[in-house]
Formats: sequence, C-alpha cells, structure tokens
Amino acid sequence: MKAALIQDYSAPVVIAQIAKPDLKDDTVLIEVHAASVNPIDNILRAGYLKDLMPLTFLHVMGYDVSGEVVEIGKNVQSVKIGDAVFARPNQDDAGAIAEFARVKESELAIKPANLSHTDAASVPLAGLTAWQALITKGNLKKGQKVLIHAGSGGVGTYAIQIAKHFGAYVATTTSAKNADLVQSLGADLVIDYKT
Repeated sequence: MKAALIQDYSAPVVIAQIAKPDLKDDTVLIEVHAASVNPIDNILRAGYLKDLMPLTFLHVMGYDVSGEVVEIGKNVQSVKIGDAVFARPNQDDAGAIAEFARVKESELAIKPANLSHTDAASVPLAGLTAWQALITKGNLKKGQKVLIHAGSGGVGTYAIQIAKHFGAYVATTTSAKNADLVQSLGADLVIDYKT
C-alpha cells in the first residue's frame, strides 16, 4: 500500500506508507475509490472512546468506503473480483482512508450503478445509524410520529427519508436556511431550532 491516513493519540494525523491489510477467509480487499470522514473519526482521534473502543497503533482511520473488489477470501461467495461495492467496516477492519481496505463479506453491499463512488461512500455510517435508530431499535411503524433532531445533517437527512418511506409523520429541527432542504426530503413539520 502506498499511503494511508494514520493516527495515534499523541501525534498528529499523518499520511504514511503501510502494508495492505491481510486478507481473511471471510473478507475482501477493496481498492478504495472514495472514503468519507465522520464525527467518530475525530472522536476516536481525540481519545474520547479509548476505554470503549481500544485502538492498536498505528491506526488507519475511516469507516465509510466505496471501491472495487481486488481480492477475495476463500469463503467469500456473494461478490467477485471487479465488483463495485460500498461498506461500513467493523472496528477491527476500519481503515477506509487508505488505498486498500479489508471488509467482511457480510458488511458489503453492491454499489448501485446510479451512485458514484463518492456518493456511495457517504451512505454507510450515517445511513445505518438512521436505520438502526428508527427501524432496528425504534421499531417505527406506519402512522407513528417521529421527531428527528438536526434534520439537515448526515444522519438526519437519511432519517427523514427512511421515516417517510415507512409512513411516519416527520417533525424535524433545523435552521431556517435548511428548511427547504428538509421539506424536500419529506419533513411534515419543520422546527427552527433557533426560535
């Protein structure tokens, strides 16, 4: 691997030369075409979660990735070399801000042809957070009402659309300048959090 964004708690973020991640039987190696930075990357970098999410250093940053499968583990069956995929790797496989990333087969999705790699890399963490909050944990049902704070943010924009898809009435907070955006996503009630 030629370069990766790495960090430890005592040093600044740097670009460095590191080896490609080792392939495991249930993983694929992705040549990264796009990755995104999320708040969790900065939270981990600052050391705020070191007791809950211990890291081994040097640590390659990044949880959202889109790219092309270049190697597959011997147990992988759902994807093949050359497939365009996107994913949110688990904690052990995090490291999307690099030239190559290792991802478990179970954490991959085939990238829709109508999404660029850049767009696809913006989906996993924010999209999964919204899905888990509303559907997995919240058990949202048609006709329910939901309040989504920060509706114009990464998680909020997904949450509005997911809630509307499931038939919920959506109220959301945002600033006045983003009212049109959240309404275009389906918000029924827009609350200006400043007033």
